[in-house]
Amino acid sequence: MWLFTQYGFYSVVCARDLQGNPSRVDSNTLMVRARTRRHIESLQKRFPQLASLPIADTPNTDYRFRIVVPKPIWVEVAQEFASEVDYGNFKDRAYSRSGDDRYVDALHDVWDVMERLQRPSR
Repeated sequence: MWLFTQYGFYSVVCARDLQGNPSRVDSNTLMVRARTRRHIESLQKRFPQLASLPIADTPNTDYRFRIVVPKPIWVEVAQEFASEVDYGNFKDRAYSRSGDDRYVDALHDVWDVMERLQRPSR
C-alpha cells in the first residue's frame, strides 16, 4: 500500500518472516517504509505508539528508511489518518504541515501522472 499523507509518503508491506523463511511474509507485522528519514520521524512524532520503534537505515534498498510495526498498531494509525481529513486541498495541507518543498513538488508530479488515467483512451 502506498500512502501519501500530510506527514510524508509511505510504502506499507508485510514484514519478511525473519524467524524461518525470509522469502515468506509475516501478515501480522508490517514494514512502514519511506524514502526520507524525515517522513518516518514525522510519523513517529505524530503517533506516539510508533515513537519507540527503531528506524532502520538500509541504504541498499529501494526504501532506505523503515520501521517494523505490529499490524494492530498500524490499523490504529491508518484509522487516525482517515479521521484527520479536515481540509479541502491535500497538497496545500501537506505543505503547511511539513514545509517540505521537495515532497510537495513530488506530490504535484504524482498528481500529474495519475490524472492521465482519467483521460479517454485512444
